[in-house]
Amino acid sequence: MAAEISADWTLCASSFNWAPDIVAAGRTAPDIVSGIADLVKTVELEPGLVWRSFPDPQDEEVDGLRQSLASRGGHISIVGASLDEFTSPTTRRSLLERLEFLAPQLRAAHRVGAHGVRLPIGQAGPDLLTLLQPMLHELDLVLFEEIQGRQAPGNPGVEPALDAIAALADDHVRVLVDISMLMPALPATYLEKLRQSGIPAELLARLEHDWRDPATLDAVTALLRSGQVPPRIHTLFMNLLIRFGRSEAADLQGIMPLVGAFHLKFWDLDDDGRVSQPLRDLAGLLSRSGFTGTLTSEWGGHEWLQDDPTEMTRRHLALAEAALSSGS
Repeated sequence: MAAEISADWTLCASSFNWAPDIVAAGRTAPDIVSGIADLVKTVELEPGLVWRSFPDPQDEEVDGLRQSLASRGGHISIVGASLDEFTSPTTRRSLLERLEFLAPQLRAAHRVGAHGVRLPIGQAGPDLLTLLQPMLHELDLVLFEEIQGRQAPGNPGVEPALDAIAALADDHVRVLVDISMLMPALPATYLEKLRQSGIPAELLARLEHDWRDPATLDAVTALLRSGQVPPRIHTLFMNLLIRFGRSEAADLQGIMPLVGAFHLKFWDLDDDGRVSQPLRDLAGLLSRSGFTGTLTSEWGGHEWLQDDPTEMTRRHLALAEAALSSGS
């Protein structure tokens, strides 16, 4: 019998994987998202892609998605929330206005059947988190603050937010870890995209063979500051500084009591250890920590790949289950 992952871990898929299909609008966004349940029953929702009334989701839209998913045996796990900090280019929302902006999203997440909502790490801040706690308890929702890429524990920009979550000591405020933090090597298809763009061969060699060497990041920064990054790939190049991490699974050990969910971020399926090894390492950490929660397949590679989202997600879920089983 094939090994299985722990019954305490729930494999999910993010609707973000289907962003290219949703943008193409060959089918309606709710229909695309409901169809995910034919692949995996638990779906993490990016509501800005699906609900036209977002960030103040209307009951009709919310109920329609919940019912459509339920008809296929599916349900929502976490809803990605949005916190627009400004009412105009120069006017920042007050603390109460920020609360009022988030409140309809929390109610919609509860109505659609989700168990949590997600924000970037530190965006809410301690004062807003304190104000949100009664509503989170009333709706029985967890607010997840997400760390990803280079936002490793110990990062000066991340540590205060982690400390604030720990100080609350509230199971309704937790951390979500995106394993884009745990990249032993860069995606093969990403490197090929850079190779085609004219990035210097010396830097490409560093990126391919010495991604975790701090000197590689220095070389990336130097090229960016020199102005020699071709404008057409500038956004793609910035992934090296923001979205691609260089941490080890062991670096997460100290925050595991705060962690309630993971994004199993993948970029392509050209493995050779790039995709599967972080998952095997993560499985050991989850087992030792007694983790219970969701593990969501999230595909970031559609920024440069044109592959079919359903097939990519299907293959990734199979790879993830095998790697997590063997690693635990």
